[in-house]
Amino acid sequence: MASIHNDVSLPAPARDVWDAVRDFGALHQRLVPGFVTACQLDGDARIVTFANGSVAREILVDCDDARQRLVYAINNERLTHYSASVQVIADGEAKCHLVWIIDMLPNELAAYVQEQTKSAVIALHRAFPPPS
Repeated sequence: MASIHNDVSLPAPARDVWDAVRDFGALHQRLVPGFVTACQLDGDARIVTFANGSVAREILVDCDDARQRLVYAINNERLTHYSASVQVIADGEAKCHLVWIIDMLPNELAAYVQEQTKSAVIALHRAFPPPS
């Protein structure tokens, strides 16, 4: 099983980043604008449209405010397993780390997903720019 890890340092308070992460239906507005162009809630899932035109149905598995951790899953014809967690960890008062881990099958799609996460990280930095 492929496992993709992203540990992203952000120049923003953990509470602000967590507030955006936990806002499950506002991914395109608050967390990764530009990388995700649309997001629509559908029960316990969100329908996500990416900048490259692909669409995914992401199911909310858990949202833990105490641990500032959100887990979601995708199950479609291309992915036989996809589980991801996003956790926000404070690094002092004004900075934090966003730890995003994806476990997925088939392994053959891991390189594509890894490339996509690089674009997502760029969008994260745009959403939380350094203070001026």
